[in-house]
Amino acid sequence: MLHAERTKHYYEDVQLGDALPPLVKSPMTHLRLVRYAGASGDFNPLHTDPKVGEEIGTGGIIAHGMLIMGFVGQLLSDYTGPGALRKFGVRFKGMTHLDDEITCTGIITEKYEVDGEGRIAGKIQAVDQNGDVKVAGTFIAALPHR
Repeated sequence: MLHAERTKHYYEDVQLGDALPPLVKSPMTHLRLVRYAGASGDFNPLHTDPKVGEEIGTGGIIAHGMLIMGFVGQLLSDYTGPGALRKFGVRFKGMTHLDDEITCTGIITEKYEVDGEGRIAGKIQAVDQNGDVKVAGTFIAALPHR
């Protein structure tokens, strides 16, 4: 998936309540899950074998939670730039199934300085096309001064 060139955000220009531009991922595919299994080393059949998901009652294979967390991480790095995250954590709230389209969003809830470094903090989440929350969490990032 191609990405537009990142807009540089400066500490002075960010306000409380500002929303991060949403990141919408294409519908989840079996191929994406198999590729992520290879990249992560997590070959749990729950993520790759539809029979296993049916047997244990998840309605088929489900995405790796860390893949969905990675989507939210992409949202943050797209907004703040590489190396800016100071803290990032989520809670896993729901399963992501094949064909789910994930949208990642965030909002800035704090703005402060630490040793001259401009920091922002906020809330982030990933939801599917029905609005069901898959992960929710918080972040702290540093933004450059003008």
